[in-house]
Amino acid sequence: MKTESQVRNIIEILKGIYPDALCSLQYEKDYELLFAVRLSAQCTDERVNRVTPALYARFPTLESFAEADPKEVGEYIHSCGFFNGKSRDIVACAKALIERHGGKVPDTMEALTALPGVGRKTANLILGDVYGKPAYVCDTHCIRITGRLGLTDGSKDPVKVERQLREVLPPEESSNFCHRMVLFGRDTCTARAPKCAGCPLCTLCDAAPT
Repeated sequence: MKTESQVRNIIEILKGIYPDALCSLQYEKDYELLFAVRLSAQCTDERVNRVTPALYARFPTLESFAEADPKEVGEYIHSCGFFNGKSRDIVACAKALIERHGGKVPDTMEALTALPGVGRKTANLILGDVYGKPAYVCDTHCIRITGRLGLTDGSKDPVKVERQLREVLPPEESSNFCHRMVLFGRDTCTARAPKCAGCPLCTLCDAAPT
């Protein structure tokens, strides 16, 4: 595991590469981010961003989603994969937001994960991006790269990785750090062929070639 100084160095290097650290998913309303993350399961953010403009134009309000036929929602999100389950979750989630939370996306892990189709990864993203709270979004990029770096023990279990990252990452850096993991995972530390030669984190990485 990394020392506090090494963790800080990793954070600062990534800040220099990705100063903005923005979520790749495009949205205007809080619940749109919630739905976009559900659509992103087993799908790329790029694909989701191509699908959601037409979806949100057809269903411009949370109430319209709550009243929608899941089959029609499925027609708009078909290319995202697993569209039957995703469409059912989106409609059910819209209803739950209206009935339980007055149409507002809640701001606690417990309330978020009680919504249809919302797991810890989605809840953490909402807490970080919408409410500015400490958030540890353990997607495939984050799990892979933090394991390679030695910030975690290499576990593939998102809950275990989240727990370990809570122990080593400063809370105020957590949300942006996880966004940077996604960007770094796409650019450099890819799943199949990481670009270790010239990697700015090479000297701090447990998995780097020696």
